[in-house]
Amino acid sequence: MMRSVKTVVLAGAVLAASALTASAQTIQADALKDWASMKDTMTKIAEAMPEAKFGFKATPAERSYAEQILHIAQVNVGLMQSLGGKATAPMINMSATKKADVIKAMNDSFDFGTAVIKEFNDQAMVAGAPNAPPFLGPSTRARVVYGLIGHTWDIYGQMVVYLRLNGGVPPASQRP
Repeated sequence: MMRSVKTVVLAGAVLAASALTASAQTIQADALKDWASMKDTMTKIAEAMPEAKFGFKATPAERSYAEQILHIAQVNVGLMQSLGGKATAPMINMSATKKADVIKAMNDSFDFGTAVIKEFNDQAMVAGAPNAPPFLGPSTRARVVYGLIGHTWDIYGQMVVYLRLNGGVPPASQRP
């Protein structure tokens, strides 16, 4: 009798642990983890450029370093608003030129994105984004979030070039 009680208790503990592990692996949790990682990566590369070089452009036709960062902020806010959340979007000053103001705008956009993602459980994340932009076509909220992360990686790649042209080394390439 005692052996069967122990077996039942052990089986219950294993099932409970499995349920906890499974519940931690959600679309929302993954999106929040990846979004936070993207914010950290972008903050590090934005901080890596000296303030005196925030106006740098590789060619006259390109965005400056600061404009690249503000572009991320603007797109983050615009596309996160398309998800239909209730969080209040930050105002992005697209004319900011001071390093601290530019980085704050970008970080505010990521914080807004975090608030929006937290509003949607997995069922809502795989539902259609009510205002998905026409260039994406009909899309789930999850697709919009991961599209934003992909967009930000594209801009990160451009920022790596700007930083290297100014003698900097991207944080991900620095040796400890």
